[in-house]
Order: sequence, then C-alpha cells, then structure tokens
Amino acid sequence: MTAVAEKESTELVTVPSKETALEVFKADKGLDPYLATIREELDAFLAEPPTLDTAKGRQAYASMAHKIARSKTAIDNIGKELVADLKQLPKTIDAERKRWRDQLDAWRDEARGPLNEWEAAEEARKARHGQAVDLLRWTAAELDDLGSEELKERLAKAEATKIDESWEEYEAEAHRTKEHVVATLRTALKSAQEREAEQAELARLRAEAEAREQKEREERIAREAEERARREAEAAAQAERDAAARREAEAKAAAERREREHKEAIERQRREAEAERQRIEDEHRRREEERLADERRQQDELARRQADKEHRARINRAALEAMIDGGMPEDCAKTAITLIAKGQIPSITINY
Repeated sequence: MTAVAEKESTELVTVPSKETALEVFKADKGLDPYLATIREELDAFLAEPPTLDTAKGRQAYASMAHKIARSKTAIDNIGKELVADLKQLPKTIDAERKRWRDQLDAWRDEARGPLNEWEAAEEARKARHGQAVDLLRWTAAELDDLGSEELKERLAKAEATKIDESWEEYEAEAHRTKEHVVATLRTALKSAQEREAEQAELARLRAEAEAREQKEREERIAREAEERARREAEAAAQAERDAAARREAEAKAAAERREREHKEAIERQRREAEAERQRIEDEHRRREEERLADERRQQDELARRQADKEHRARINRAALEAMIDGGMPEDCAKTAITLIAKGQIPSITINY
C-alpha cells in the first residue's frame, strides 16, 4: 500500500507532497490507496466499536469522524493548490511568449531600420519630382477664363523651366509635359489675343455707330429747326404779334424736344451699357457656379472615399484584435486579415 497510516496522529493518511501530488491526481483513481487506508482504519474501528456509555467512548467516535474530515480537507487542499498552479501556468507561458514576440519584433525593426530610412527617402524623392511635374502640368490647366497677359506670364514661366539630369528618371516625362504645356499655352494665348482683338473691334464699331446716330439726330433736329424758322418767317407777314408768340412757343418746344431727345439718347446708351455689363456678369457668375459645383462634387467624393477607408480600417482592426484575443499570433492575424480583405481566402469575407 503506497500511503502510510499514522495511527497515533490526528491524520489517517500521509498527505503527498506538491512534487508527487500531481502524479497522484493525474493517475486513474490515483486516490484509491488513500481511500483504502482510511477504509481499513474505519473498518478496524467499527470492528471493535467503543461503548457509548462512557465519555471516552463517545469521544472515540467523534475523534474518528474528525480524522476522516481532516484527511478529506488536507488532500482536497493539495488538489486545490495544484489547480491554482495549473491555472497560472497559461498566463506565465503567454507572458513569456509576448516577451519573445516583442523582443524579436524589436530586433526585426532594428535589422530593417536602414532599409526603412532608404525607402522613406526614396518615396520623398519621387514625391518631390512628381509634385514638380504636376506643378508644371497645372500651368496649362483652366485656361478658358484667362486673359492674354496672364497667359503670357504662364507661357514665359513654362518656357523658363529648366529640364536637365537633376530630374533623374522623371526627366523624359518632364520634357514631354513641358512640350505639351508650352504648346497648350501658345494655342490658348493665340485664341485669347484673337478674342480680345474681336472684342476691341466690336467696341470700336459700337462707338462709331453711336456717334453716327447722335450726329444724324442732331442734323435732323437742326433741319427741323430751320424748316420751322422758314415757316415762321413766311407767317410773320400775316400777323407779327401772333407770329412772334408762335416763334417763342415753337422755340421753347424745340428746346424741350432737343433736351428730351438728348436725355433719351443718353438713357438708351446707359441701358445698352448696363445690359452688356449684366450679360458679362451673368456669364462670369455662371462659370463660377459651375466651377464651385465641380469642386464640391470632388470634395464630396474625396470625403466619401476617406470615410469608407476609415470604416474598413476600423472593421479590420476589430477583426485583428478578435483574432489576437482568440490566441492567434499577431503576425498571422495580420496576414489573415490582409488575405481575407483581398478576397484571396475562398468562402470567407469581411462585412463592411
């Protein structure tokens, strides 16, 4: 029998040490030897039971029951300590795994540090050249509303842009862009100059027409005045006093008429000028509204794309954290999320 009974002590069995207790509890019915020892002691006690007539006999019954209870508690406590140690073991293993991952992640980043710096510098260099090409390309953008003077300035700036080996692998693209920009600006400048010349000619013709009309009105008024004077002179022979009154009245009427016609001519010119100004303002307003509408549409589209990108990133992070919490290594979880998001894992998708 593996357990040793201590008949003189309050314990019926010897409690196994923590070093050997795990093997006892792991074995199939490993506590049977201890149970057998206690059963033997109990059977021996019951074979010659003490008398209940005396206090000593009654105490013997209580003592035996107390020894069995203490034996139960002692071995049960050893089992409880083993369970607590085993529950702590996964935490200890996980902590050491995390220390292992963190240390190797740090060494990985240390090993890749020079490459990361080179890649960042390379991206910055490419971005710098790309921005320079975009800036040159922008010189020939949105030219419809520009006048010839501003177009001349843009053309001079584009022609003065130096393209050499400092552009590195972007030199060929920069040459092509410059040629396209210069050609576009020259064409736009020619069109603007022709348009401005046509507008100037139209303004000159309108001024000449207005001058002719004014002169014709004045000559007509003068002829009418002369005709009236002739008629008045012929009528003067009949009645000097009536003729004088008529001449005075007609002269006054003629002056008022000339003044009225003059004012009407000025008012007509003002209305025509105002109508032309209003037409130009309406055209400028319409173009500005179209430009603002395009900008708003572009901003709305950028906002929608950014919101969708952030939404997907939040869902991907939540899925990544769930995988890590579930016990998957962080690198494996990242790889899994990337493959699922790209649709490279059959029958598995992420609901965005």
